[in-house]
Amino acid sequence: MTTPSAPPPGCPAHGSGARIPLDTPEFAANPHAYYAYMRQFGPTAPVTIAPGVEATLVTDYSAALDLLQDPSTFRKDSRRWRALNEGLISPDSPVLPLLAYRPNCMFTDGAEHLRLRQAITESFARVSNGRLSQIVNQAAQFLISQFSSRGSADLLRDYAQQLPLYVFNELFGCPAEIGDRVLFGIAGMFDGVNAEQASRVLLQAVGELVALKRSQPGEDITSYLMQHHSRLTDEELAHTLVLLLGAGGEPEGNLICNGFYTMLTNEEYARNGQFDKALDDTLWRNAPMSNYAPHYPVADADVGGDKVRAGELVLVSFGAANAALVEQGADTRGHLAWSAGPHSCPSKEPARLIALTGLEALFNALPDVELAVPADSLVWRPGPFNRALTALPVRFSAVSARPAPAQPQPQDASHYGQARLPDAPAPAAAPSPTGARAGRWSSFVRWLTGS
Repeated sequence: MTTPSAPPPGCPAHGSGARIPLDTPEFAANPHAYYAYMRQFGPTAPVTIAPGVEATLVTDYSAALDLLQDPSTFRKDSRRWRALNEGLISPDSPVLPLLAYRPNCMFTDGAEHLRLRQAITESFARVSNGRLSQIVNQAAQFLISQFSSRGSADLLRDYAQQLPLYVFNELFGCPAEIGDRVLFGIAGMFDGVNAEQASRVLLQAVGELVALKRSQPGEDITSYLMQHHSRLTDEELAHTLVLLLGAGGEPEGNLICNGFYTMLTNEEYARNGQFDKALDDTLWRNAPMSNYAPHYPVADADVGGDKVRAGELVLVSFGAANAALVEQGADTRGHLAWSAGPHSCPSKEPARLIALTGLEALFNALPDVELAVPADSLVWRPGPFNRALTALPVRFSAVSARPAPAQPQPQDASHYGQARLPDAPAPAAAPSPTGARAGRWSSFVRWLTGS
C-alpha cells in the first residue's frame, strides 16, 4: 500500500493541528487509509472519539507494545483522566460507559488488578473446551433453525451478534428473566443513543444474578467467581460480570461477523474450510475492537518520541499497529487484537474457541452460503472503538429447520430450573431501543429444553 501524502476525504489536515475524528462514517468506511495517513507524522496522532472528547491515538506497533508493557507509567484507572476530572466530558457522552471507572480488572492497576484478573482466568479455566464447544453448538443450532428455511439471512443480526450472548448467558448461569435484560443491556451499551440506559439495565440485571447465585450457586462462572479465593465483593463481582458479558457480547459478535466477512470475501478460505487461518487474518486486518486500551500517564511521558501529558487519555490503535506489520509481510500471531502486557485479554482462548466453533457450525449447516450483495457495497458502522459491519446479507440453499435437541436430563439443565421460564416478554424496565427482541433468551431456553 502506498502511504498517502494527503489526508483521506473528510479528514482534517494533520498539519493544521486539527484532531482527526474517529466516530465518522468516513473513518469507518476506510480506516486503513486514515491509519496510513496518521503514521506519516509519527507514532501518535491527535484524535476525537466523540463530541468534546479528545485523545491521543498510538498508531505505531513498537510504541503501542512499549506502552502496553509499561504499567508503571501508563495506568488504567480512569479516575486519573484529567479532562473528566475537570468537567470537560459530558455525563451523557456516548463513550463514557466504556471509559468510566468500574471496580474490575480493566480499570485497576497493580496488586488489585492482579487479584481481580486472577479470579477471571481461574474461573474460566474450570470450563472445559468440550463443554464450551457444546454450548456454542447448541446456541448455533437454535439460531440457524430460525432462518435456515428462508434461504437468506443477515449473518450479523440473525447469527453473529446473538450467538455469543446466548453462550455467555449459559456460561454465567442466567435464568430466563435476567438473561433477557442482560441481552438488552449488552447490546445497548455499544449503541451510543441508549448506552446510559442500557448500562443501568445491565448493572441491575447482573446485581440480581449475583444475589441469586449467593443463595443458589451452580456450575457456572458466576458461582466460580464467588467461590474464588480472591473474595470479590458483590460490587466487584457485578462489575466483573459487566466487563465479561460486555466483552463477550458486542466485540465477540463482531469478531464472528468479521470472520464471516473474511471467509466470504476470500475464496481460498471458504473453499478449503480454513477457519483458523481466516480468524487470524481477521484479527490482523479487522480486529473487532480496533481502537481502545485506554491508559493515563502518571506524569508527563514519552510515547515513541512523542510527548503526552499526565492524565491525558491515550488509546492504542490495534488496527493501525497491526496494519503496519501486515504491510511489512508479518506472518505470525503477533497481532495486538487481544492487546498485550498485563492487561491483555484474560479470556482470549475461550473467545477464540467461540468464534471458531460459530464459524464452523454455520458453514457446516449451510455449505453454499455466499454474500447476497457485492462486498464493496457493505457498510461499516461508525464508532471510535469498534470495527463492525452494519449488516452482512447472505443467501444459501434453503434447508428444513432442525428440530430442538432432545430434552436434557435434569442434572444437565440445572440452571434452567433455577427460575421460572416467563410466559411474557422481558420486563418493561428493559424495552429494546429498536423495538426489538424481548424474550430471546427465554425462547432459546424453551427450544433447548423442549418446554
